[in-house]
Amino acid sequence: MSSATATTQRDAAVRVFESELDERAAIERAVAYYRSNIHRFVTEYLKIPLDLSQKINLFMMDMANNFCWIASRGAGKTFLAALFCFSRCVLYPGTKICVVSGKREQAQFVLEKIKTELYPMSEAVRRELGDIKNVKITTNKAICVFPNSSYIKVVTAADSARGNRANILVVDEFRLVDKDTLDTVLKYFLVVPRMPGYTGKPEYKNYTEMNKQIFISSGWYAEHWSYKKFMATFVNMLGKDMQHIAIGSPYQLAIKEGRLKREQAEDMALSDDFNEIKWLMEMDALFWGNETGTFFEYNVLAGARSIKFPMLPGKVSVRFAGGERYMRIPNKKPGEKRLISLDIALMSSKKHNNDASSLFINQLVPTSDGRYLNNFVYSESFEGAHTADQALLVRRYYQEYDCDYIVIDARGVGAGVVDLLVRDIVDPETEEVYSALSCCNNDEWAARCATPGASKAIFAVTAGAQFNSECAVMLREGFRTGRVRLLASEYDCEKSLSELNGWNTLTESDRLKVRMQYINTTLLINELISLEHDESGGRVQIFNRRARKDRYSSVSSSYYAGRWLETKLLKPKGDVASMMNSIFTYKAPVLRNEGGGFNSWKGR
Repeated sequence: MSSATATTQRDAAVRVFESELDERAAIERAVAYYRSNIHRFVTEYLKIPLDLSQKINLFMMDMANNFCWIASRGAGKTFLAALFCFSRCVLYPGTKICVVSGKREQAQFVLEKIKTELYPMSEAVRRELGDIKNVKITTNKAICVFPNSSYIKVVTAADSARGNRANILVVDEFRLVDKDTLDTVLKYFLVVPRMPGYTGKPEYKNYTEMNKQIFISSGWYAEHWSYKKFMATFVNMLGKDMQHIAIGSPYQLAIKEGRLKREQAEDMALSDDFNEIKWLMEMDALFWGNETGTFFEYNVLAGARSIKFPMLPGKVSVRFAGGERYMRIPNKKPGEKRLISLDIALMSSKKHNNDASSLFINQLVPTSDGRYLNNFVYSESFEGAHTADQALLVRRYYQEYDCDYIVIDARGVGAGVVDLLVRDIVDPETEEVYSALSCCNNDEWAARCATPGASKAIFAVTAGAQFNSECAVMLREGFRTGRVRLLASEYDCEKSLSELNGWNTLTESDRLKVRMQYINTTLLINELISLEHDESGGRVQIFNRRARKDRYSSVSSSYYAGRWLETKLLKPKGDVASMMNSIFTYKAPVLRNEGGGFNSWKGR
């Protein structure tokens, strides 16, 4: 080979090498640029358009190690979470991301967004991800694997998730995740940071790439741990390191940027089932309640939600095997009593939000200490029903649930329903005759029943301010002492329901009938924590200027009647005063004697 030829080949090799260096340098500059500007990576490289608020949220999400975002419906929470996860996996090879939620299906939405929206939308997404089969979503496994060894994995928020590792933990709808599971299981996913190859070089031996936590949700109750988490993030955000970011995005922002139609929001606000508390939490992105506590504290009420399944009428429970086994109305246990309570309204009103009848079934189970445990196992709410229809419904349920007493407001519009109950009622559908019932606690109403020997099963609520005050105090103490138990939340029940035999064979309409029991319980809690009160003259006045309180009235009068039954059946004797005294536990005072010691006062 001549020297000229060798020189030519050498020069060509140098040019190739230099061009490769230039290309590598260009790639390094681009990677550094996009790692510092993740929102530009999305808009310039992935070519996915973003609104201003989305750019800000995405940038903040990437900058902070602890990011907490409370957003309304229409804010695009899941879409942005999917964009963030995808971009991090591309920009940082070997990134491990775990997505969790209170419901596994909710966490899977992140992968579904990548598969059904991002992949068809962007050529760069298709190029970086490769085959669409790299996104696998099944009942038991949901994962997105990248060619550069990064992955996004859906993990169930449960104790069984131990052993998973992540560089980024995304907790979607984190208000639904159990706090203990978060602290003892999920946070330990982040114990090992990402270890890229360059960290093996001496100059990078002290460099550690911080792992991240992303918390996303709608608003919830101020007494819940999620509020404390958000506020702690907000307080830390005021520091100088900018590693903690808290953001709130109400529905007005979604309307301004076109992700939510104004007409949609107006339709929701004007709907017949509009709920102000739900609107504040889900649309205004606010936490509702008083963190210092209301008359009924949310954390106490939430702790009472321990009943797994409701007791359903036969026409509903027989529709599937699981309902027949776990939700049918059982035979009574020894000493058990059952109450049906009804707070009555007759006229349906679009102008006022306080006209509805509310019915509850209360299962009273005797305990070893001579008290009843009150299990509220069924509820129903309806508007605009006629007096005769309400009396017939109560009588049907009284019979079907084998109830012992009907607790009913006998004043005002309720008097008409009671007047029908003290006479025989013929069921027009079955032609069954329901015999007349008499009153057990009011002589005037008892005299209205002209049927000799009629069962004294009506507990007529006719008292005024003093009775209402006692009802409120009793019910609050009933919750605090664990004497009142409610159905589990509509979120916690999903796993239990899905495991029931035949659940998946039900129509969506029949499933809704079951789920409504859990939803009605949530509506009861919304009422309780929204109640205002005034204490004067030794009495508590309960009122609600903004919403209805029919569920509260029905439950509180039922609990009062249950306490009345305790004094009649489980205790030797008692009146309202002794009944009130038995609710509270008084600690004997400790008095200082003249010698400086302490003597216990032995009360007689």
